[in-house]
Amino acid sequence: MALTGIQIFKLLPKTNCKECGVPTCLAFAMNLASSKAELDSCPYVSEEAREKLAEASAPPIRPVAIGKGVRAMTSGGETVLYRHEKTFFNKTGLAAMVESSIPVADLKAKLIIWNAFQFERVGLNLRPELVALKDVNGDKAAFAEKAKLIAETSEFNLVLMTDNVDVMKAGIEVSKFKKPLMYAATAANADAFGALAKENNLPLAVKADSVEALIPLTTKLTGMGLKDLVIDSGSREMKKALEDQVVIRRAALKQGNRALGFPTIAFPCEMASNLDMETLIAGMLIAKYAAIVVLSDFKGESVFPLLLERLNIFTDPQRPMTVTEGIYEIGNPNENSPVLVTTNFALTYFIVSGEIEGSRVPSWLLIKDSEGLSVMTAWAAGKFSGDDVGMFVKKCGIVDKVKHKELIIPGYAAAIAGDVEEELTGWTITVGPREAAHIPAFLKAR
Repeated sequence: MALTGIQIFKLLPKTNCKECGVPTCLAFAMNLASSKAELDSCPYVSEEAREKLAEASAPPIRPVAIGKGVRAMTSGGETVLYRHEKTFFNKTGLAAMVESSIPVADLKAKLIIWNAFQFERVGLNLRPELVALKDVNGDKAAFAEKAKLIAETSEFNLVLMTDNVDVMKAGIEVSKFKKPLMYAATAANADAFGALAKENNLPLAVKADSVEALIPLTTKLTGMGLKDLVIDSGSREMKKALEDQVVIRRAALKQGNRALGFPTIAFPCEMASNLDMETLIAGMLIAKYAAIVVLSDFKGESVFPLLLERLNIFTDPQRPMTVTEGIYEIGNPNENSPVLVTTNFALTYFIVSGEIEGSRVPSWLLIKDSEGLSVMTAWAAGKFSGDDVGMFVKKCGIVDKVKHKELIIPGYAAAIAGDVEEELTGWTITVGPREAAHIPAFLKAR
């Protein structure tokens, strides 16, 4: 059972050193009890106290690491129901299912196509992470062959799906180095699957016919010493699946139910008859609150919008994505190339830089720190004023890179042109397009 703030306080060093970020050990203890702080923030806690405080400091939903390599992921770890309360950190994993009976040539072709689904967005590489290999005939040799192929020849990590212990052992033997997720322990095989997961130090999915039926299963498995569990309530009807996700999250966060304090896996591929409908269901489950969603296939028109939805949900709503302030070279500019300036909001930067690159006019792009605000918002908030922009241009070093003295400012910040001219004596301030899409024509016409 989780400890109270006073109980935690009694185990702390009581130095009031403030190194944890709060004034007193009592305040830190209260934050720890309410999951608003991490035990590692205290540099002086003893090992004995650390062991006793482990439960109190653990998030209500256990973080579970799955896979190895560039597509490794962590599921769970959440402490709030709504992202405006605190950032959602560990993004929903996207998986596509293949059956163990698939011909090797077909599987190789699929992996090549699926691996190509990588999209650059605001400087991030968006891609799915998992392949779910489903045993369909109990053929352990075929299952192991496909698991080995996926693990060794692709970046994807694995969900090994079978209720047969021998088949699972065969799959683990050839793919253990990728730390696959075992799916799934049930009431019928919990002992065998639990022992196998513990022996190989692998995360284990637990499946039941309802949320209530999950509780004795997870209690049994945690009693065996297993901690890295992923749970499946068994629902394959859309409305019930959504209800179960919400019930599980609330039980863990609001009621402190440790038996349900694990990330979840859901199967849109078993809830719909076509990929379009699966995608809609997956979008719902990414928002509420599945840690892994399994589709029947990856198609560009399906996976791309899901990746974008995931990006929007699993970013800090109170801290816009930004790029570093400075000078950016686009297309090998020289001393005569035009100089443009904009804010450091990541989306602004990537859109503007993309349009400049598309114009094929080598240019210097100055990025001014505006605390991640877009041009209009930054101007309105006083973060992109004429004086500040002018001072930034003076200090950034662009004057040593160009012979001319012309600065192109965003059309939405036209009002600052006069102030920039006053700050940059001898410079010509040109007001550029209001919309980034008009940049190529603007630069070509100069």
